[in-house]
Amino acid sequence: MQSDLEEWLPNLAGTEYAITSPRTNDYNCFAWAAEEDERWWSPDSAEDYYWPENAPRELTLEAFIQTYGMLGYVPCDSAEVEPEFQKIAIYVNAGEPSHAARQLPNGNWTSKLGGWEDIEHQIEGIENGIGDVNYGFVQQIMKRPIPRSSTVQ
Repeated sequence: MQSDLEEWLPNLAGTEYAITSPRTNDYNCFAWAAEEDERWWSPDSAEDYYWPENAPRELTLEAFIQTYGMLGYVPCDSAEVEPEFQKIAIYVNAGEPSHAARQLPNGNWTSKLGGWEDIEHQIEGIENGIGDVNYGFVQQIMKRPIPRSSTVQ
């Protein structure tokens, strides 16, 4: 199965990555980056899929920055781990957002690959794939503060 991924995402070959969920069409990468796994997110003009209310239904990087901004994310310049922040990466292919990934505390990234599995990977591992899995390249990193635990000991 991993060889199938490497066929479509050749940058994964020779890197450490792991499949972390079974295949499903319940959600996609844009939802997964927002920590949601119960619905498919898309800014489609027909409104067949979920997209946050009042977010621009446009397939542009600016619209995605604004949409994730509604969730508390702000643009930043570094994909390096900052323990007090959660980060996402927005990939762009042919001028349109094509994928989003979320950084894990260990510095790796987690992605939902369309109707495929979730994987843990390095940020470059899924860049420049083949065919329908060509996510292009990371064009924007965004971050938001990780909420402090309200647990009292």
